[in-house]
Amino acid sequence: MKDYIEERAVELGNYIVEKKATVRQTAKKFGISKSTVHMEVTI
Repeated sequence: MKDYIEERAVELGNYIVEKKATVRQTAKKFGISKSTVHMEVTI
């Protein structure tokens, strides 16, 4: 389970950087909450 979270955090980070996306845009794209995006990319 931990590997999946780490992979998703990398995927979220890459999306934010490549698309210059906001946390809100990223959350919408991945179908998760803004809090989850923030939590996963800041850990």
